[in-house]
Amino acid sequence: MEKYRAQMLIEALPHIQKYYGKTVVVKYGGNAMINEDLKDAVIHDIVLLSLVGVRIVVVHGGGPEISGMLKKIGKKSEFVKGLRYTDRETMDIVQMVLCGKVNKELVSLLNKAGGSGVGLSGMDDGLLQAVRKKDEDGTDYGYVGDIVKVNPKLVNDMLEDGYIPVVSTAAMGVDDDTSYNINADLAASKLAVALQAEKLILLTDVRGLLRDRNDENTLIPEIKVSAVPKLIKDGVIAGGMIPKVDCCVEAVREGVRQANIQDGRVEHSILIELFSDAGVGTMFY
Repeated sequence: MEKYRAQMLIEALPHIQKYYGKTVVVKYGGNAMINEDLKDAVIHDIVLLSLVGVRIVVVHGGGPEISGMLKKIGKKSEFVKGLRYTDRETMDIVQMVLCGKVNKELVSLLNKAGGSGVGLSGMDDGLLQAVRKKDEDGTDYGYVGDIVKVNPKLVNDMLEDGYIPVVSTAAMGVDDDTSYNINADLAASKLAVALQAEKLILLTDVRGLLRDRNDENTLIPEIKVSAVPKLIKDGVIAGGMIPKVDCCVEAVREGVRQANIQDGRVEHSILIELFSDAGVGTMFY
């Protein structure tokens, strides 16, 4: 057993050297935010990464918490093309839950685990700047935004000072005096590009990209971004996986070295991906 443990540490060494001083952006959401054991594993992964010199940034969603709060006030959650329809009242709830409750809980957990978490929202120092989302077919999403600019200075300053920035995805409107609700995958992708990150990790509730959606044994471990259009055409990438893949493809094309879609239901999946030879999920390069 001792020899096995030593071997694991030896295997991790070159990976720790690879990511030392590099920036990794983790989009934290899905079941890993709800299940207490998984949450604990993610928090400790992030703190460990920070302590060994990885510049780690957390971007989080909070869909279940938002839906729960809307239910409490008697308001029904509505979705349009997979995005939460956000009227003015819903935007107030989104901002309150994401920037307040969820963000501060994550920061508190990181600090209790020995890290130095600091909470930020996309509105701080114009970190995420957005306009109202408009589709060519005129679909109305309410106060849902598309990011047009990222100002990463505040996040970089926090990283330089040894903090773990935890970013909630409400953005500052530049076309209107309002804030906008931003998809967390999109926000993480845009922020990773602006930070010139080494890696983007999207934690999800599936193993990664599957060749057969009904068979988890058909995981595609890595994909060159140039191969993605054919996989979409063939129906391998479909439905809700398309926007996640698009975020990864855009990030890699804009300079992020690698982007991963991986299973947040696996304990310590972040460490396994970064610090082991095997890795997890699907890597886009």
